[in-house]
Amino acid sequence: MAVKYTEDHEWISVDGDVGTVGITKYAAEQLGDVVFVETPDSGSTYKKGDDMAVVESVKAASDVYAPVSGEITEGNPALAETPETVNEDPEGTGWFCKIKLSDAGELESLMDEAAYKSFCEGL
Repeated sequence: MAVKYTEDHEWISVDGDVGTVGITKYAAEQLGDVVFVETPDSGSTYKKGDDMAVVESVKAASDVYAPVSGEITEGNPALAETPETVNEDPEGTGWFCKIKLSDAGELESLMDEAAYKSFCEGL
């Protein structure tokens, strides 16, 4: 299962036609201590690049953008109670939502791990 990345520091890991989405370790480190997360509702549909979630830290509030178009199949309910999970395991249990892809071809425009690492080094 390959993981893809956006320039806005979201990641998506796809299994079949469903992707799990979150923010990267880099993004979590830049935000600092996460204090609130709002995940999208099941059944909501988004186009690639749409605002779909919010993450707030002691430093700032940031939108989380849809890395691909599709319908949300579930949000991560644990983040409402334990938003710090985003800092502790941003690319694991700190996932934000699962999205059923409407166009798998959109994954082609995202970065692989090596490209994302290079992108972050240039920031």
